[in-house]
Amino acid sequence: MIVSLCNEVLREMPFEEQCRIAAALGYQGLEIAPFTLDPEAPNRLPTWRRREVAAIAEDFGLAITGLHFLLATPEGLSLTSDSPVRQVRTTDVLLGLVELCVDLGGMVMVHGSAAQRRVSDARSPQAAREAAARCLAKAAGMAGSAGIAYCLEPLSGDDTAFINTVAEAADFIDEVGVAGLKTMIDTGAAARQERQDVATIIRDWWPTGKLAHIQFNDRNRRAPGQGTMSFAPILEALVDVGYDGAIAVEPLVYEPDGPTTAAAGIAYLRGLLQARDFLAGF
Repeated sequence: MIVSLCNEVLREMPFEEQCRIAAALGYQGLEIAPFTLDPEAPNRLPTWRRREVAAIAEDFGLAITGLHFLLATPEGLSLTSDSPVRQVRTTDVLLGLVELCVDLGGMVMVHGSAAQRRVSDARSPQAAREAAARCLAKAAGMAGSAGIAYCLEPLSGDDTAFINTVAEAADFIDEVGVAGLKTMIDTGAAARQERQDVATIIRDWWPTGKLAHIQFNDRNRRAPGQGTMSFAPILEALVDVGYDGAIAVEPLVYEPDGPTTAAAGIAYLRGLLQARDFLAGF
């Protein structure tokens, strides 16, 4: 496992500075929100800029582990809209982001984007579900062919009414029937929404092959260690199931500021990992 920072925590800074800070703090990767690379059309980021971003990260010893927060820009996108025009536009953007992920060397795409998956964007909940299935079949199909896990993120009910639990995501994955479509765990959303604790969810669902990624944040939306959640049992569960991907630190509240929040998250996790290694020696 490596620890990756979701880069929007440092989005006010140039990408090179984001990498410098992340590497200095001890992160081994970045999970990129595409809008931080281009606020207008990240799906059409020029080839030269893609190469530059990848090279900058490599220079700092960072892996670009994947993309998340996929539909923040451009405006007007919706996974769940049954408008043919919005469906085509949203699908085209996602296909462009799959190509971006490939070019940056990422291995996972996290489809959260709560504001762009409102059930009310369609004439009925079933129409919204069918629209999402059509869109994700194409995007996840393309991602899977490129070796990328395309993860539909369960979000808590205070963020969206569309896919709130791992079980709901798993049912939807079965409906879509595309091998590249997976789900994942956002620890804060899971703590607010799921009936089981996160460690149990990992152990129960990992054997199905449908879980492919995890993001760490507290139920209070802050970084690990900045709230009441204990992440040691979650780390143990990941070790027990043989997880070898990235742990993406994704705080959504940055107080007092982004760099301090990023530092708090990695310091807390490094302490847990070091303690685990120390105890394993006895």
